[in-house]
Amino acid sequence: MKILVVGQPSHLEECRQKLGEHEYLHVLSHAEAEGTLADAEIVFDFLTSDHPESFSFYASKPATVFLNTWKVTIASLVHSSNHPVTGKLFGFNGFPTMFNRDYMEVTSFKTEDIALLQNVCQQLKTEYLRVEDRVGLVTPRVVCMIINEAYYTVQEGTATREDIDLAMKLGTNYPFGPFEWCERIGLRYVYELLQAVYDDTKDERYKISALMKKEYLAIR
Repeated sequence: MKILVVGQPSHLEECRQKLGEHEYLHVLSHAEAEGTLADAEIVFDFLTSDHPESFSFYASKPATVFLNTWKVTIASLVHSSNHPVTGKLFGFNGFPTMFNRDYMEVTSFKTEDIALLQNVCQQLKTEYLRVEDRVGLVTPRVVCMIINEAYYTVQEGTATREDIDLAMKLGTNYPFGPFEWCERIGLRYVYELLQAVYDDTKDERYKISALMKKEYLAIR
């Protein structure tokens, strides 16, 4: 398949690792994508959550597009757009460290597109899990909530970061401890996902710890 990847070189490499041998086109911005979109069968746009305004670029184009929606929803993008949606739109979990996994976590905008999603994933030779079109999807919000709880534990003086990481790996068989995971993902992404989910749900489980907020503001 001809796959257009909109994002950083690291995103292109993730796609190669996850999806295998295909013909890849790569651009760094939506301005560059304008000239290559017609040549692609499928688009993976990793920039959507950081640049939701870019959705209008796809809304009126007849393309099959996977949008990285860890911080937004397809429904909210469509609602905010002034253009009629003519393409086939899907959300996917492109949160750092979470794309190249056995199952691709995806959402579908329209129920009638589910058959197309199945067909596309068969051609891409990837298993997939269809989840609700919600801010944070499933895996990112669960992992980030665990990281936030770990920050609360350190903030309260209950345990050190090293002790928490070791306990979670030995006690729950997690591949990484919460702080190791946070370092791999990047604190900015963890913080901004939790903030987006909290703004969407007002659920206290996602309220960011003071310690995490302090560290986040220090790197801004």
